[in-house]
Amino acid sequence: MHTENIKQEAYQLLDKLPEQATWDDLMYRIYVRQAIEAGIKDSDAGKTVDVHEVRERFGLPR
Repeated sequence: MHTENIKQEAYQLLDKLPEQATWDDLMYRIYVRQAIEAGIKDSDAGKTVDVHEVRERFGLPR
C-alpha cells in the first residue's frame, strides 16, 4: 500500500480535514495513515501473530 506520490496523498488528507482542524488533528491523521500502512506491510511480510496465540500468551479467554 506504499504510495508513489506522498505529496498527493498528503493533499488528500488535508482536503478531508474540516476547516476548523488543528495541527494536532492533521498530525493524528498522518500518524494513523502511517501506522496502517506499516501494519499492512508487516502483514504482507508475514510478520504477524495469530489472535489465538496472542490471547494464549496474555492469558485472555478465547
